[in-house]
Amino acid sequence: MLVILGFAMIIVFMTLIMTKRLSPILALIIVPTVFGLFTGAGLGIGEMVMDAIADMSSTAALLLFAIIYFGIMIDVGLFDKLVGFILKVAGHDPVKVVMGTALLTGAVSLDGDGSTTFIVVTAAMLPIYQRLEMSPVVLTCVAGLINGTLNIVPWGGPTARASSALQIDANDIFAPMVPALAAGLLACFVFAYFLGISERRRLAKNGVAWVDEASSGTSGSKRSDLVGAVARSSSGSNSNSGSNSGSGSGSGADNGGATSATSTLADSDGTDAGSVNDAGSGSALTDTALDPNRATLRPKLFWFNLVLTVAVMVMLIADLLPLPYLFMIAMVIALMVNFPNIKAQQEELASHASAIIAVVAMVMAAGVLTGIMSGTGMVDAMAEWLVAVIPSSMGPYMAVITGLLSIPMTFFMSNDAFYFGILPVLAETASHFGISAADMARASITGQPVHMQSPLVPAILLLVSLSGVELGDHHKKVLWRALIVSLVMLAVGVLIGVIAIG
Repeated sequence: MLVILGFAMIIVFMTLIMTKRLSPILALIIVPTVFGLFTGAGLGIGEMVMDAIADMSSTAALLLFAIIYFGIMIDVGLFDKLVGFILKVAGHDPVKVVMGTALLTGAVSLDGDGSTTFIVVTAAMLPIYQRLEMSPVVLTCVAGLINGTLNIVPWGGPTARASSALQIDANDIFAPMVPALAAGLLACFVFAYFLGISERRRLAKNGVAWVDEASSGTSGSKRSDLVGAVARSSSGSNSNSGSNSGSGSGSGADNGGATSATSTLADSDGTDAGSVNDAGSGSALTDTALDPNRATLRPKLFWFNLVLTVAVMVMLIADLLPLPYLFMIAMVIALMVNFPNIKAQQEELASHASAIIAVVAMVMAAGVLTGIMSGTGMVDAMAEWLVAVIPSSMGPYMAVITGLLSIPMTFFMSNDAFYFGILPVLAETASHFGISAADMARASITGQPVHMQSPLVPAILLLVSLSGVELGDHHKKVLWRALIVSLVMLAVGVLIGVIAIG
């Protein structure tokens, strides 16, 4: 009965959010509550949920203070030069913008922290997507794919968990999987390229043209509203630069919160001729979170803010302090130096309130789902059932089966539950067929591209919230692509012999 209720709950939850019958926050709370009552848990549900929320409190604190910190860095202009460079290289070609998103995500993902990656990527790329009227769902899809694929690095969570659970060296798991990782990343970049082609065609169909700089010698696309923006700035007319208005037409995005985490409320007098002509980026970013005339810019403090951010990243990787506390301290320093006035500090904090509420509420709501699934025994029952239905004749293929199981199981349960609860059982079974623990561990990490899209992963909730994208829209575009990337990694692992068939 628990197995049936568990799978039914997941199906109902996914159906409701993908058909937009309920918002993710509501679905995360009401669906597991109803199914939890059917298990006979009664009022004990409350204790299950509170235990899960307590476990997630550090994650919520991390996201809260990380959003504020990076929001401050966006407001004061730390990322403006990076975005200007991306605009200069990519121009207004959607294909180049999407490929730039993939490259940036890959570079930042090397720190092993998904939340930090998604904050930086949305800060740098979302204003460009908005100005070019590109779908922010493409941004979340590409960022989610790349980050999920790179989640298998040795300092990432899955490989470390597999290493601990099976008591083998993390490098013995990761190093042989490098060719499979390269194949997975190649698949991600192929998907990114075709997503860019699709966006180019969609925009052309909607009358948004782009000009190839190499062939035309111009500075990129000159859509009428962009030309109008330049004309208005040249004539000195005033514009309202509230950055919560996004484009994303045809994306299914909830534009009301598209850039709430990176918004600044500043009055702009337009862009002077020098700003407009600077790499073509001035007019492209007017009225976005990276408006070149926003009141919060601190150009004289650029190097201080850069050094502070690099120091935070180094300490993050070195794991010298708990991450929530690290970002608390960094936020305090950033606020005191960039906004010494108390009123300005309060206004800066208030400007990020909507993003903080959305993300922290989503994380707390996810605690309801994880708490009830674990507390009622649904997760354990589902795992035991899956292991039991594998016939003994399939023993020689246990590594491949583990790779296939890792795809849905790490999507529907936490990495801790899979790697510490399920993997050891599968590995013990596989040992009777001559399959090593290392082979099982390598197979188990191939499902990470799909895992990262799970509503149980706080980082992906952060990504869709910052991008103003509905979780259901993200899933429609990303899940089948993530599945293919996982299968590519598994297949390459088998072909090169690092995932054995007994």
